[in-house]
Amino acid sequence: MTATRIYVPRETAAVSVGADDVAVAIARQAKESGDRVQLIRNGSWGATWLEPLVEVEVNGKRIAYGNVAAKDVPGLFAAGLLSGGEHEKRIGPTDEIPYLVNQDRWTFRRCGLIEPLSIDDYRAHRGFAALEKAFEDGPAAVLEAVRDSGLRGRGGAGFPTGIKWQTVADTEADQKYITCNADEGDSGTFSDRILMESDPFGLLEGMTIAGFAVGASRGYIYLRSEYPLTHKILSKALDSARDAGWLGSDIRGSGFDFDIELHLGAGSYVCGEETAMLESLEGKPGIVRYKPPLPAIAGLFEKPTVVNNVVTLASVPDIVNRGADQYAAYGVNRSKGTLAFQLAGNIKRGGLVEKAFGLTLRELVEDWGGGTATGRPIKAAQVGGPLGAYIPAEQFDVPLDYEAFIEMGAMIGHGGIVVFDDTADMAQQARFAMEFCAIESCGKCTPCRIGSTRGVEVIDRMVAGIDRDDNYDLLIELCDTMEDASLCAMGGMTPYPVRSVLKYFSEDFAPSTGVKQ
Repeated sequence: MTATRIYVPRETAAVSVGADDVAVAIARQAKESGDRVQLIRNGSWGATWLEPLVEVEVNGKRIAYGNVAAKDVPGLFAAGLLSGGEHEKRIGPTDEIPYLVNQDRWTFRRCGLIEPLSIDDYRAHRGFAALEKAFEDGPAAVLEAVRDSGLRGRGGAGFPTGIKWQTVADTEADQKYITCNADEGDSGTFSDRILMESDPFGLLEGMTIAGFAVGASRGYIYLRSEYPLTHKILSKALDSARDAGWLGSDIRGSGFDFDIELHLGAGSYVCGEETAMLESLEGKPGIVRYKPPLPAIAGLFEKPTVVNNVVTLASVPDIVNRGADQYAAYGVNRSKGTLAFQLAGNIKRGGLVEKAFGLTLRELVEDWGGGTATGRPIKAAQVGGPLGAYIPAEQFDVPLDYEAFIEMGAMIGHGGIVVFDDTADMAQQARFAMEFCAIESCGKCTPCRIGSTRGVEVIDRMVAGIDRDDNYDLLIELCDTMEDASLCAMGGMTPYPVRSVLKYFSEDFAPSTGVKQ
């Protein structure tokens, strides 16, 4: 009798709502009832609102059951779980869930599908095929594919990846490095974590391809310490990749040497900035460096260094496999390919949605997200993390495109979207932006360090109705100074959420009226 495969995610969000308990309950119930099951701990499909999402394989098709709790397991077995039986928790075939099938899965196509720590499973879904192809085609072909794909940095800055890699490749040095910034600290973001926990070999393969393309022999993953499960999964994946010959000396007989070290950060938000991260990797305080020189010229230990985020690097294998044209066919204008948008905040169906650039915020929030969890009207959405602008609901039809958002004084950033209903106090959100900057600033430059502290004080006076017109002028002047004179995006982008609140939600600075527009 063949064992029935049952999938229960081992991913931080799923575990936080009881996935481990569900797995234990399934194993216990199967033992008591004498049923043969093979329990597979997969990653997440990204439909966080359905977690824990349990799947049972029936005649080669996976049937999903959503929001399963440990207490539901006996009833599920009694209802015929192992044959896909009807139950109030039953959603139906996983490959028919609209939230998933209407996405443009590229970088996240294996997430939820495979057993994350099984190299065999990874290989069965074209894993490491891109690295083998890279070895056959040579570094120049890889660089050309990445450049022609139009891939831009998915960490927030949107800088063309191909240009960065070519610069490192062209710079003469006895040592070069690939660094992955996995210090995912923006509010409402979790795509890096889902990918690392659900498809860790995809990241390792992307980093290895990058090393081969630019001539680097060593890589570093800078992981935020707040991701303990991710750390455990990545550590095991690195060991498995070395044991199988996909990392280390003379990888699979190619003559290419490359290995990766996993480094834990220490909770500094500013280490999401590339030079602060490099300082931290070198064992120094995570403080922003002056530029130039750029990291591509003199980065880690003053050597040419590629700095990319998780999603950027993990997007590369299929660009090499399937070709630059297929990737570039997604998206609009200069925003090519797909982005993993993350829906959070006051949202009915929170989770990850990978779509090509060009859809609208309204489509994401209403069609995928289902509107607010409270059922109240949407007031705003903050896009791009705690330094992103607050977009009013009436502007939700602007296409999600890097340049289109820049034109409206906003940014797409890492793709995090935090939704607020009409009860939100936007003046307090503006205050939070300044307070967040004051707390997280590395302290190196005065506009960021002092400007943010003064910003909190000015907003407090405005909310209290003290000299509101004068304080409005002072706040605008302060934003100008921070934006123009800060050393990095920490201080330079803090004005984005503040300006957007002043522009679209000035009424929230009551008690008095008359704030100048």
